Amino acid sequence: MLLHLIRHAHAVAADEDALRPLSKRGRRQVRALAKFLRATDEFDAAEFWHSPLARSHETARLLARRLRLKAKLVEVAGLEPGNDPAALARRLIRLERPVAIVGHEPHLSALASLLVARTAEPPLFVLKKCAALALERTGARWVVRWQIPPELLNDSEAAKK
Repeated sequence: MLLHLIRHAHAVAADEDALRPLSKRGRRQVRALAKFLRATDEFDAAEFWHSPLARSHETARLLARRLRLKAKLVEVAGLEPGNDPAALARRLIRLERPVAIVGHEPHLSALASLLVARTAEPPLFVLKKCAALALERTGARWVVRWQIPPELLNDSEAAKK
């Protein structure tokens, strides 16, 4: 079973818009990530789970559309930056379909570390904006299948933190 962890793309500043939707740069980041993932044929998700925050939802929606996936978008509680990843990790044990989780730091790094190393601290991963990490469950263990930092994407502007 594959699990894709994706940090939301760049968002506008809170003083510009309190809801913090994606910026133009963030939308470019999503386009670059989708283009990269389509070319590799290594991405599959039956659902996109996202936090209730606008930048996470928008990243999930744009990514699903650009990847031409019929994946369902699902708002999931417990995906916000300061949430404890343990509850979500327990939920993932029962999961049997590939899912993409679009969320925030430091939550995603803590979740990935908890799944792979069975401890959230210290974090083993750092996910920059619009980075992706694929984990694969083999039995009771999660292993890293691949990681895409934004620097690998062709859009140099999109790769900026």
